[in-house]
Amino acid sequence: MNPSSKSKICEEPVPYWFSPPPFRVKESFDEFVGINPDLRVEQTSNGEIEIMSPTGAESANRNLLICVQLGNWSKKLGGKSFDSSVLFTLPNGAKRGPDASWISSDRWASVPKPDRERFASICPDFVIELLSPSDRLSILQAKMDEYVSNGIKLGWLIDPFSRTVHVYTPSNAPQVLDAPPLVYGESVLVGFVLEMKEIWAEQ
Repeated sequence: MNPSSKSKICEEPVPYWFSPPPFRVKESFDEFVGINPDLRVEQTSNGEIEIMSPTGAESANRNLLICVQLGNWSKKLGGKSFDSSVLFTLPNGAKRGPDASWISSDRWASVPKPDRERFASICPDFVIELLSPSDRLSILQAKMDEYVSNGIKLGWLIDPFSRTVHVYTPSNAPQVLDAPPLVYGESVLVGFVLEMKEIWAEQ
């Protein structure tokens, strides 16, 4: 392929709010990521590319605090936890990277080792999406619905600005918790409790 014909998005750094509508490219997803290594991208179930807006410093810190809590729990009690740099290939073909996620040890063991080093073909048991100023709530809600339809057992959509947590499970409509100081992993993440004090935005 002629290098000039490849789908290079931009030669210059893009502003933090840059997030075009989903689009198709002629390359495979792996090739597109290789051509645009500085972009954080996902892929929809119908093959369209979505560019994720970079987060600001406060949102990045909130996400780190969430991942640290989840990682510390997982290290003690098992399973694999992941930060926002991961991409999973869901059963519907979409490639998604939740802000934080966890997979049980037995399910992770079922993923072939070569697949673990790429975009592992598995839907996490648990996901967290964290709303940032560059996100739209409706888009994150649609992503949570997609996770549910692809097999998550529990999901939290955290809005630090309204101080709410939207709880998603396969068997119930989303439940909204208003300013909870703690959020519990229930029967999916037994013993996991997310402390929210440092996650909420200042008001």
